[in-house]
Amino acid sequence: MRRTATVTIPANAQIAGRESRDAGKVYLLTEMPSAQTERWARRAVMALIKSGMEIPDDVAQAGIAGIAQLGLKAFAGIDDDTAESLLKEMFDCVSIIPDPAKPEVVRGPQHMVDDDIQEVATRLELRMEVFSLHTGFSLAELRSKWTSATKPRAG
Repeated sequence: MRRTATVTIPANAQIAGRESRDAGKVYLLTEMPSAQTERWARRAVMALIKSGMEIPDDVAQAGIAGIAQLGLKAFAGIDDDTAESLLKEMFDCVSIIPDPAKPEVVRGPQHMVDDDIQEVATRLELRMEVFSLHTGFSLAELRSKWTSATKPRAG
């Protein structure tokens, strides 16, 4: 059975001094099947290598766990089309629970609408949580990895 996680945007969430338009919304994240996760990680590692990122052999062989070691900041050098594809696939793991009082009613990713996620900050939070669900690293651990990502090769 695939792992899931529920993410609730706090009712008092603030963005730039105003109330978040996603305040109180509840999302259900569902882990990708292992074969899909492996393909996603392989594509991500290959894109990082193409971008000039120096990736130690042990990290490259570790798949998604290796990507977690690099941190999400490493994705900054990937070409836009590849990055968009990888990021979209992450959002295929996100569903919304439209009424938190009825958690059994879930609207899957193929039925979500733009208003289901209105804030960029929410999108970033959900990406971090999807990544965390797949890697087993906590959000705090991933944030610390951001600051210590390896540098691209000089070229």
